[in-house]
Amino acid sequence: MADTTAANGVTARYEETEEERLLTFTADGRSAAVAQNIEGYAMLKVRTAPDGDELERYYGFDMALDHAAELLGVAVTDLPVPEDAADMGM
Repeated sequence: MADTTAANGVTARYEETEEERLLTFTADGRSAAVAQNIEGYAMLKVRTAPDGDELERYYGFDMALDHAAELLGVAVTDLPVPEDAADMGM
């Protein structure tokens, strides 16, 4: 099951795999992904893509979103966050 939303030229897709909660943003050909273990208690990993290399880890969702916005070249306030992803972070 995936939850997709778009706003301000950014598309966000939230999904759960067997191992992770995954929030992927795309805008203007760029992508950024925020991943957390399926139990939802580990640090957030920021990647350039859902299957990309890990760039950084964060405890807070706000810091992970800041990094994702930077990768996309947009303001953090431009990132739409699907409801199911709103509780990511520690």
